[in-house]
Amino acid sequence: MRVLLAGGGTAGHVNPLLATAAALRDPATGGDARTEILVLGTDQGLEARLVPEAGYELARVPRVPMPRRPGADMLRLPGRMTTAVRAALAAIEQVGADVVVGFGGYVSTPAYLAARRAGIPVVIHEQNARPGLANRLGARWAQAVARTFASTPLAASPRRGGRTVTTGLPLRPAIAGLVERRTTEEGARAARAEGAAVLGLDPGRPTLLVTGGSLGALHLNEVMAQAMGGLPGDVQVLHLTGRDKDAPVRAALEKAVASGRAAADLAERYHVMDYLNAMEQAYACADGVICRSGAGTVAELTALGLPALYVPLPVGNGEQRLNAADCVAAGGGLLVADADLTDNDVTGFTTLLTDPARRADMSAAAASTGVRDGAARLADLIRTIAARRG
Repeated sequence: MRVLLAGGGTAGHVNPLLATAAALRDPATGGDARTEILVLGTDQGLEARLVPEAGYELARVPRVPMPRRPGADMLRLPGRMTTAVRAALAAIEQVGADVVVGFGGYVSTPAYLAARRAGIPVVIHEQNARPGLANRLGARWAQAVARTFASTPLAASPRRGGRTVTTGLPLRPAIAGLVERRTTEEGARAARAEGAAVLGLDPGRPTLLVTGGSLGALHLNEVMAQAMGGLPGDVQVLHLTGRDKDAPVRAALEKAVASGRAAADLAERYHVMDYLNAMEQAYACADGVICRSGAGTVAELTALGLPALYVPLPVGNGEQRLNAADCVAAGGGLLVADADLTDNDVTGFTTLLTDPARRADMSAAAASTGVRDGAARLADLIRTIAARRG
């Protein structure tokens, strides 16, 4: 089988693409090591570094962002798109693609148009609960649409014989490995002990993970600083503040302890880091998470069965709120708007984590909406669509 994978710009597009590429070649997921894979991307996005590092060839396509309003960029769009489609057609011919798989974003639009022109079947993966423009366009003629969330309003055209499947999100290998370990109590305990040893945590304490992503979330950090004094005494916190955003949180912690507003041992239980590359270590130790609700975060936490207090990013088109909707509706998470988040929300959620029965119920509810084998499911769908052409 010969496959062209299209996606780039952000880690949210590149990581699922790379997980899918690995599954297509992995015999353990029904793959074939002989599968030929070419990735379509740009020189500007993360794919320019991550794809070659993962061992895959990258075919370049010009970046053609869609203008949001009339102007000079709108006038130049047809010419730019024509150039990008030609580059995508060249990539299809280079690999001799049996199927084109798009993960959304500006790289996927020319890939979908080129595949349609070349008569190559298209498979789309939509990671967000609110689909993007490129995938909405491609779904009109795609042979299959795969969704991370069952509630996502995107479907292949039944009139054209298209299939719509909820595959979940293809998980990063490190997270997928942790998901597999946590399927047994022994594996979960071992992973927790290993992560705790690296991070300096006590594996026996209920653990709250707070993260706003690699860039951090200023309001989350501010509210956590306010909530420090009211945290239950047996809980430990791992607070990932975002790069270079740890100093104010450390200062607030010192002030809370010195003033007597917080327990004297809080400084030992409240661990502050600005960034952690190996998030699987933090997840392995966590009993609950306070975080944003990007598609990748929600998919990873539900696959792991981790309860969460989701605080959607207050900008964009509202997709983060929708991403968490299925999990919250099932009882696996709570959702509070960024502007409404207070220290009471933090202490309430943290107190919940100290109740083993409530925590277990919430964990089971979160897991009920999660998908652990998204990469294998998507790879199987791709093989099915490619076989139709053969």
